[in-house]
Amino acid sequence: MQKVLVANRGEIAVRIIRACHDLGLQTVGVYSEADREALHVLHADEAVCIGQAPAAQSYLKIPNILSACEITGADAIHPGYGFLAENDNFATICESCGINFIGPSPKAIAFLGDKARAKDTAKQAKCPVIPGSDGVVDDVNSALELVEDLGFPIFIKAVAGGGGKGIRIAESRDDFRRQFAAARAEAEVNFGNPNVYLERMVVNPRHIEVQIIGDKHGNYVHLGERDCSIQRRRQKLIEEAPSPVVDDKLREEMGQAAIAIAKKAGYYSAGTVEFLLDADHNFYFMEVNTRIQVEHTVTEELTGVDLVREQIRVALGEKLSFRQKDIRFNGHTIQFRINAENPAHNFSPSPGRLEYYLPPGGPQVRVDSACYSGYHIPPNYDSMIAKLIVRGRDRAEALAIGRRALREFHIGGVATTIPFHLYMIEDEKFRNMDFDLAYIDTLMAEGCTFEV
Repeated sequence: MQKVLVANRGEIAVRIIRACHDLGLQTVGVYSEADREALHVLHADEAVCIGQAPAAQSYLKIPNILSACEITGADAIHPGYGFLAENDNFATICESCGINFIGPSPKAIAFLGDKARAKDTAKQAKCPVIPGSDGVVDDVNSALELVEDLGFPIFIKAVAGGGGKGIRIAESRDDFRRQFAAARAEAEVNFGNPNVYLERMVVNPRHIEVQIIGDKHGNYVHLGERDCSIQRRRQKLIEEAPSPVVDDKLREEMGQAAIAIAKKAGYYSAGTVEFLLDADHNFYFMEVNTRIQVEHTVTEELTGVDLVREQIRVALGEKLSFRQKDIRFNGHTIQFRINAENPAHNFSPSPGRLEYYLPPGGPQVRVDSACYSGYHIPPNYDSMIAKLIVRGRDRAEALAIGRRALREFHIGGVATTIPFHLYMIEDEKFRNMDFDLAYIDTLMAEGCTFEV
């Protein structure tokens, strides 16, 4: 591997380019017409335009990306997250073209991307799973018979779904018929696959995910958990590690369960195993994300492990540079997602030109971003401006540093989620760790505008 094409944009493209340069690798950035002035284009050694602004005509257009490889002589592709990162067909095509796909094997992506098969794998690995259907349910009447045993409320989930999408909740028999039909129709439109499966809804859960990494030599390590329970409509806003409600014993149980699932699936590279944790601290397998996560930074700051660089080393065929006994969890880390959205108006998108962009600095503060003063946030993609990551000796100190950093973060020209984060830092329930997955949606339903 000599030259890596980064098949992505924004802060993750910048992050990958930096890791490649640290390893002495050349980089190729690809960009749409909307991203001509993007930071990843400036940082890459070479850059190639791959199409028009819509993702379907650029970042999702496989022939264009492969043509960019051919033009530049790139012999590897890092897909980042989103776009083609969990597309097994893309990974297969890369393999057939002799291009090193920096991620898991196409087989593992396909296997774990099928939520029903992934759940079955978790069962085989003796990991607790949420009670539900044994695989796909395609008939509403047989589904209703099953629901009689499972009880309401019930999740109807798209087999090919992910990222909080493709999920419907039914509260009663009549509601179930309507939601079942809607879930299948949405799954067909969004994922090209109408199949759904059922899961009993865990009431008032927390969203806990475990970072794992494996190499091609059968070595596996877990790097602890992240608490991602502060979400709006299943979209993460704040992530922290370690989880305030997970002790050492539970951490090891969840970590070993995650590794067992990865082994069963023949998985290598970085990945995340996601769980729901109920009020009694019982955990249940939810899904596997076969890519680097937006919130990988939290784990990096907690453990000192460069996950992206390690991911590239694994793709090169090298063994992990550490063992489980080498992993130490130091202090507490929190990530705040700074998006171009207006929290006072239902988090409505706020694309536009950044009149000024002044990120914070100082001890124990990290900012991952692809923005700068004068940059234009396009309306075509995710609205993320930056990820603010802070670290403290404990959670209280991390929150104090987070408050300082958020106050120092000055962005003009667009609305941002900074006021939301400042509100949350002062929120009594958040400070006292008395929240669950539905907390933000509940506040919004009560009319909270998150104004400081």
